[in-house]
Amino acid sequence: MSNAPSEDADAKRTVSNEETVEEKEGATTKDHGLPSIADLAQANIRGLRAPEIIARLTPEQRLELETRLRRKIDRRLLPMIILMYIMNYIDRNNIAAAKLAGLPEDLHLDPNASEFQTAVSILFVGYLLMQIPSNLFLNKIGKPALYLPGCMMVWGVISAATAAVTNFGGLIAVRFFLGFVEAAYFYVVIFHTRKELGFRTAALYSGALISGAFSGLMSAGITQNMDGVRGLAAWQWLFVIEGVITVGISFVAVFILPNFPRTTSWLTEEEKALAIWRLEEDIGEDDWIDSEHQSLWEGARLAFADLKTWVLMVLLFGIVASGSVTNFFPAVVKTLGYGNVYTLLLTCPPYVLTVIATFINAWHADRTGERYLHIMWPLVVAMAAFILAAATTSLAPRYVAMMLMVPGVYSAFVVALAWISNTLPRPPAKRAAALAFINAVSNASSIYASYMYEDRMAPRYVIAMCVNCGTIFLSMIAATVLRFMLVRLNKKLDRGIFVEGAINAIPGEATQHGFRFKV
Repeated sequence: MSNAPSEDADAKRTVSNEETVEEKEGATTKDHGLPSIADLAQANIRGLRAPEIIARLTPEQRLELETRLRRKIDRRLLPMIILMYIMNYIDRNNIAAAKLAGLPEDLHLDPNASEFQTAVSILFVGYLLMQIPSNLFLNKIGKPALYLPGCMMVWGVISAATAAVTNFGGLIAVRFFLGFVEAAYFYVVIFHTRKELGFRTAALYSGALISGAFSGLMSAGITQNMDGVRGLAAWQWLFVIEGVITVGISFVAVFILPNFPRTTSWLTEEEKALAIWRLEEDIGEDDWIDSEHQSLWEGARLAFADLKTWVLMVLLFGIVASGSVTNFFPAVVKTLGYGNVYTLLLTCPPYVLTVIATFINAWHADRTGERYLHIMWPLVVAMAAFILAAATTSLAPRYVAMMLMVPGVYSAFVVALAWISNTLPRPPAKRAAALAFINAVSNASSIYASYMYEDRMAPRYVIAMCVNCGTIFLSMIAATVLRFMLVRLNKKLDRGIFVEGAINAIPGEATQHGFRFKV
């Protein structure tokens, strides 16, 4: 670390250099889609001290290094995580396609006892039980590049083993353990600042959305061409092929995924320092130091003591509950009256539209820094779609409703996820506990939702659509409450009043120098 006079000189030189760069370029770096370079003088005012390796960089060097770091991380992280999420959701939801391929008949599932619905919902029991411990354990060890592929390999084996079950009990067992292992959860927040999260969260969850379209195409091909091959039914081949692909991807992921900034071996020391400093600039605190600084129970205690955690939980619960229609989407599309293969193909366009809508909504939310309206408007569209689906049996309006309900729900969901990390950013143990808790509780809705899509309730599924509208309205209330809370906290920051979990600046300068909650 340099002495105080040197720091002052560096700060003045940095300000001067930044002004020169802006004059030459005629615009800030933000205009080019890059985050603006934080002024070291402002960081000093907030009590932050850049490491020497970062403080000596000129603005041009800092911009070049930051661009190289972000691209290096994104090239490795996003494609692999998207692939992992594709397989995560395919292995979780392929049972819906297996239903159309004859699984209930071959296993002699009793429709009057809702045995198929129980097989779907039991996965989320295992998921719920392991979500918080898994996320806290990952944050403790700081090695997602080993932990996540390891979990992926195990769930791929379990998914493939589903092909060997012969009765209801065996199906329940493999589904429970599949959810137990799939609870491993990962966010790009470990490398990216708050203003970069929305678009990257959309990219991350595009894996889930693409899986809907990809799974429909794959299932249609397997159902059409592989039934009876080598003595296996089409639904058995579905589990075998998708499970083997999952295991194969897990081997590759070990060599590609990053760990935390301090523990990623393929980053240079300069890149590690900048990755850590970017998070400190954004929030005012380092993200991950070592396992000794990550108290599992302390993180959980901080998360549960924060009222914002509970409001965010209600927000996500309502969105995920309404999105449970995707667990039975092939069955819902089947009510249009087409054959099994054509039905599976018809499930693809809604997911393609969802990917496009989600990216546009998340990109605009990041560009404007606004969260509330980017959640509310998609939810309005989703609610209108659910009402339309319940109100008519005509083919065209029903498929329009199906085209809109999934984009509406997921466009809001992705921005809401980014809002969690924006609102509860640090310390990392608290963030990990909050994310896991909120995700676990929200997915618990899938336990009861499975029983709202029984065959006897087709074609309109009135109960399910009405409940979905109710949970969307619940999310709208929670989003509105959270917005009022965050606006009030930002006003306190402006006045220099201490706010728990925020970086508190001197009065009147919070906007310029301190933490601001995104609303």
